[in-house]
Amino acid sequence: MGFVNQRSLMLSVYIGAEMDHREENKDRRLLLWFFAVATAVKLLLIPSYRSTDFEVHRNWLAITHSLPLTRWYFDETSQWTLDYPPFFAYFERFLSVFARVVDPRIVNLQSGIDYGAESVVYFQRISVIVSDLCLLYGVYRLTRKLEPMKRNLICALVIWSPGLLIVDHIHFQYNGFLLGWLLLSISFLQEGRDLLGGFLFAVILCFKHLFAVAAPVYFVYLLRHYCWSGFVTGFRRLVTIGAVVVAVFVAAYGPFIYHGQIQQVISRMFPFGRGLCHAYWAPNFWVFYIILDKGLAFSLRKLGFDIRIPSASFTGGLVGNSSPFAVLPQITPLTTFALVLLAISPCLVKAWKKPHPGLVARWIAYAYTCGFLFGWHVHEKASLHFTIPLAIVAVQSVEDAKHYFLVSIVSCYSLFPLLYEPQEYPIKVLLLLLHSMVMWLGFTAQYAEKKARKKESGEIKSKFKIGYFEKSYLMGLFIVEMVSQFLHPHFLGDKYPFIPLMLISTYCTVGIMYSWIWQLRRILT
Repeated sequence: MGFVNQRSLMLSVYIGAEMDHREENKDRRLLLWFFAVATAVKLLLIPSYRSTDFEVHRNWLAITHSLPLTRWYFDETSQWTLDYPPFFAYFERFLSVFARVVDPRIVNLQSGIDYGAESVVYFQRISVIVSDLCLLYGVYRLTRKLEPMKRNLICALVIWSPGLLIVDHIHFQYNGFLLGWLLLSISFLQEGRDLLGGFLFAVILCFKHLFAVAAPVYFVYLLRHYCWSGFVTGFRRLVTIGAVVVAVFVAAYGPFIYHGQIQQVISRMFPFGRGLCHAYWAPNFWVFYIILDKGLAFSLRKLGFDIRIPSASFTGGLVGNSSPFAVLPQITPLTTFALVLLAISPCLVKAWKKPHPGLVARWIAYAYTCGFLFGWHVHEKASLHFTIPLAIVAVQSVEDAKHYFLVSIVSCYSLFPLLYEPQEYPIKVLLLLLHSMVMWLGFTAQYAEKKARKKESGEIKSKFKIGYFEKSYLMGLFIVEMVSQFLHPHFLGDKYPFIPLMLISTYCTVGIMYSWIWQLRRILT
């Protein structure tokens, strides 16, 4: 009898394991389907508009292929000089090997300038698509232990992100590749494998230093969660993780330190001579500050005060003066650094008091939101740094889903001015509408009240309902778009061309500020 029971138990275990294996294979196939659909769309976007970032990265291919390492950060053949950390330079050097095989002119430092042949277009576009495999693996690893509904929803939100499609596969960058590393880091932290999570974040910093905004969160969390466990064990772990981080930075910066070029590398990575805002004002706090300064200067001049309007720009696209103001105090990079750190500090206190792995993604997203709102020379594309991690948080509660629904739409819409040519207009509108539909259907299903089904119509009641404020604000986006895209050109023509950009940036700032306050309240409660 015992033998029979034992065999039955073994058979049950085997069947259970087989079912889990089949379920895992099914999940992988679904994830690959998500990725295949996204890849098909990306391939269709290859002939679309491309920004100056396309030539920037082509020039980096040429620099890293044609010059020795000692000249990478000194070359000024083109205005698009190398200003990313060494790991990204090594990545460009790796890609340049294949670029030379496709078309040697791609990596030619002189004749390759502004080269726009089909060979370079297809090579660079496809290199971004292939590098998105890192994003695919990051999403897979992060979601593999979640229940199917949540897993599929996160996969759809991240892999089909309209922001990534617009920025990477039309405008041109490698954000998907870099965010894949970030998702991998978060996945290890959530599993309690802190050393690997910290190692991967150090790697990210050596690819793109703008990810450093979340470094205080990583530092406090790892110190409290990984190192704070008795004097001997804690000291050993502190030394271990310190050695790992140092090893990563030595691998990246070691050759430049050896050649005495580290100061040049740092000056390229942090060109603080650029203005407070990017050429297109990112929707952050400084938009309000600049508008207030302009308004005060105009009003005081009308009242008879002698207010001198500075001639320097807020938006030194390459290198220019730091930000001039007529009335309000001048803003320096140190000021923005202090404000970002101050804004992040409540999150750091929370991470120290309650270092829970399940809250890591929320804290990291909040840190990047603070960096976006208060940072120096912030690019509008940096909104991806917090919208992608927030997609992970969105499946944790219905309130998180409502918040993500709003902020992801605002973030995507704020990217619209990047694609200013008429032929791309239907594409960006369609991407945003499809994303909104995916979110609405996914969150409605995720937070459905299954017991409240109406038998007659099959309709499902859901807890996912957008509030009056959110609906009103989103309707405002539609009005802003009508004014910017249609009414302004019709009534004003070429006059005041800055108004549509300023209107979009200002209105989106309200949404991003709302998101920041909402996230802060969520962290503190």
